[in-house]
Formats: sequence, C-alpha cells, structure tokens
Amino acid sequence: MSLATATGRTKRSYGPGRGGERLSNGQRLPAGAAAPAAAKAHKHLDTAFVVIILALLIYGAIMVFSASYPAALSKTGDSFHFIRKHILFAVAGVAVMFILSFVDYRVYRRFVFPIFGAGILLLILVMVPGIGTDLGTVARRWIDLEFTTFQPSEFMKFAIIMMFAHLVALNYKRMGTFQYGVMPFAICLLVTAGLMMLEPHLSGTILIFAIGFVMMFVGGTKFRWFGVLAACAGGGIAMIVAVKGIEYITGRLSGWLHPFEDTQGQNWQTIQSLIAIGSGGIMGRGIGNSRQKYLYLPEPYNDFIFAIICEELGLIGALLVIVLFVLFALRGYSIAAKAPDKFGFMLGVGLTTQVVVQAILNIAVVTNTVPNTGISLPFFSYGGTALLMQLGEMGILLNISRNAVMEKM
Repeated sequence: MSLATATGRTKRSYGPGRGGERLSNGQRLPAGAAAPAAAKAHKHLDTAFVVIILALLIYGAIMVFSASYPAALSKTGDSFHFIRKHILFAVAGVAVMFILSFVDYRVYRRFVFPIFGAGILLLILVMVPGIGTDLGTVARRWIDLEFTTFQPSEFMKFAIIMMFAHLVALNYKRMGTFQYGVMPFAICLLVTAGLMMLEPHLSGTILIFAIGFVMMFVGGTKFRWFGVLAACAGGGIAMIVAVKGIEYITGRLSGWLHPFEDTQGQNWQTIQSLIAIGSGGIMGRGIGNSRQKYLYLPEPYNDFIFAIICEELGLIGALLVIVLFVLFALRGYSIAAKAPDKFGFMLGVGLTTQVVVQAILNIAVVTNTVPNTGISLPFFSYGGTALLMQLGEMGILLNISRNAVMEKM
C-alpha cells in the first residue's frame, strides 16, 4: 500500500472560491463567489493550558523539596541535592516546551519511522552490559549518561503515540477492518511490550498498552477487535511468567491482596505509603511535617510522592492534585478536538492520555488500589530526562493549540 493512497487529508478553503467549488452542504458556488469562512486558525498559545502545566510544575517542585530533603541529606550530605537538579530540569523543560510550541507538529510525521526505530534501538541498548544499568534494582531500565540517567521507555511512549497517530491518520477510513485497524497496531505493541518485559518494566508496558488501546478506540477500531488485543495482553502476561517465573506474578498479587502480611519484606513500601496517607487526615500534618519521608517510605520524592502529599496536606492537598489533572485532561482533549487534521487530533489525544493514565496508575499504586508496579506521577515525581521529555511533549500539544481551528462568533 502506498503512503499517498490513503492520507485521508481533506482540503479547506477560507478565501474566495473558484467557480464550481462545493460547499459542505453539497451546493456549488457560482463562479467568483467567496466561500464562507466558518473557521479560522488560532495562532496563540492556549493560556489556560499553560497555567495548568505551570501549576502542576510549581506544586510538584514544592513537594519534591519537602519529600526529598531527608533522603538527600542522608545520601549526599546536601539537603538541596534533589530539588536543585529537579528545578534545573524543570526550567530547561519549560524552555524546551515553549520552543517546541513554535515547531509545526506536522513536521514530526515525516520522521515517524526513524523515531519509532530509535525507540526500539534504545530498548535493545538498555539490555547491553556497560550501557544499561539497574541502579541497584531488579530491573535494567536505565541508560547511564554520566550526568544523569535516561529511561528508553519514556522515549518509547512518545514513539508509540507518534506511530499510532500516523497509522490512524493514514487509514482512518479503514480502521474498522482487521488489516488496517488492528494488525499494524498489534505488531507495534507486541514488539515494544516484548522488549520492555525483558528489562522487566511492567508499569511501562501497562501504560503503553493503555495508551495504544485508547488511541485505537478513538481512531475507529471496532470494539470486537479488542478481544484480539486482550489476547495480546495475555501473551504479555505469559512472557512475564516466562522471564520472571510464576512467583513474580503470584508475589505481586499476594502483596496487593494482603499488604500487612509481609511487613518487613516486599510489602514494606506499600505499608509505609498507606500509613502516610492515613496519617494525613483531612488537612494533613502541614507542609514539611511528614514523618514517613524520614527513611521509612522508599522513593518518597519519586514514585510515592503522592503519599507524602496526602500526609502533609491531607485530603485537601490530594484532591487539589486530582483536580489539576482533571483540568489538564479537559483542556488537553479540547485542544486535540480542535486540531486541523486527523494526525493532530490523534497526536493530541495520545499525549493527553499518556499523562492522564500515568497519573491514574500512580495514584492507584500509591493507594494500593492496584498492585505495586513502580510508576512516577507526571510533573510531581523527581525528574530528570523524564520531566524534560514530558514538557517537550507538552510543547507539541501547545503547537497543536496554536494551529487549532476555532469557530468564528
């Protein structure tokens, strides 16, 4: 199939119409008549979306400092070690976000296959001794860049979104068929999931499957085909069992269902998280007054920062986090809905879904609603290259808002 045969692009006319030009209602314009301008391009940043992103960043930076200074002092002797690096990457990320907001998002479509290929290559390289590192954990997920570390899965999420947006835009009139609406997406997901589970990276695999399913559903894949994708997910679970053994699955499920049984073992982090959440009450202990961050709760400034928010700021602080992400979702999907083409629409849906689903999964893990898989809270968790990547993606979403088609009043 040729790329040119199914681009699915439609022309818009905003100026004087040529003779015989058709309107949306099927009528023809007389020669020399002007086509009605029902919409116009919106070339300004979505200010509300920028405010939401900055609010998430500022709130996150405050909590990273509050949650990290005991661990920073213990590990490095410098209470400001983690917050200093976090702010550095946050400032750099905001700069990248605004720069990318001026780059036409359509440019990335030209490089969709090199971007996807680079993501696959990085997932392979992370398993090479001397390149990939486990940072003292049981999973080899990071590439050591000397000055910081980088998770290839962060780039792969973006690559999957780009590829799926391209595939939907290319074949959206045929998304109801198995050949175009399922097969290419399933291949991409299986290859990616297979490489990620070799690390292993369960949370990243779940997130990529969730993003892919949402984009396929929105793109037009028939609901009946999701049974095939569920079988693919079952294959992923079988791969986990093959790589880690059945004990890996049963251990995670047992720890989730009975968190207070193995209090000194694998359930320690979950128990300390629940203690932190329960200690916060309605109003919290007060900013900076967490007790669990004093080396009781592992990763208090990273994957489990939401527990510290609950402890210090209580239910009110937790609800504020959730409200900010709800506003983010509403605004992000609104931007996507006003995109001028199918690729922009799907790209906006994918980028927004990534942040929203990741936030939902993180909060679910921290509250023990789902088994502990280890996933960061966007804009809040201590971040280096991951935060930089997130803000770069927000820049792309802001560029879609610049090109949004707005109805004239």
